[in-house]
Amino acid sequence: MELLGQVTELLRDALGSPWLWLLVFAVAGLDALLPFMPSETTVVTVAVLLGPDPAALAFLAAVAAGGAWAGDCLGYAVGRSAGPRAIARLQRGPDGRRRYAWARDQVRRHGGLLIVAARYLPGGRVASALATGSLGYPLRRFVPLDAAGATLWAVYSVLIGLAGGATFAGEPAKGLLLSFGLGLSLVFAIEAGRRLRSAHARSDRRPRRRAEAGGAGRRAAGAGAELSEVDCP
Repeated sequence: MELLGQVTELLRDALGSPWLWLLVFAVAGLDALLPFMPSETTVVTVAVLLGPDPAALAFLAAVAAGGAWAGDCLGYAVGRSAGPRAIARLQRGPDGRRRYAWARDQVRRHGGLLIVAARYLPGGRVASALATGSLGYPLRRFVPLDAAGATLWAVYSVLIGLAGGATFAGEPAKGLLLSFGLGLSLVFAIEAGRRLRSAHARSDRRPRRRAEAGGAGRRAAGAGAELSEVDCP
């Protein structure tokens, strides 16, 4: 706790420096290609230190959203340029072609949800930008959807920081711990919901596959019977 207090005091002294805002922009942007960059942690920490200052928090959200959007566009461009090689590698063999067809279908059907919501999952932001770029998701749709997703993420991160900063106005270290706890709880809740939904989808697909397999078996048996009737005198 003492070390955390020293770090917060050091950062508090940098609140008036323009370099801090450049750091927020850069970290939020680089996180689109380097998932180990602490973009959300940085935004939450600065929000806690700013406290209930609406103008400063709004500026923080704007800087973070702008950096995240710029980074996502860069990730999309990297995916677009590397797309032909990646797709050719992905389509090797029948299994590869099936996986590519599935991924392309998912991007076409759920591209908007992927762009907006994937950033809340570990590594999801990198995968989203690269996948939409490499699989040819239209740029005219990607840009506004990603701007909306980046804005929602920035506001969400600032609000989490505000919750900690407002609760422990004179104790930023405790405010950080509260904010990080809230953020982790939300991430775990989202991941648990995703896993439950995936498990439910898999359980729904199994009866259909068994029914299709049974139908194919009956058709094969019927065809065998007809063939035997023709061959036999």
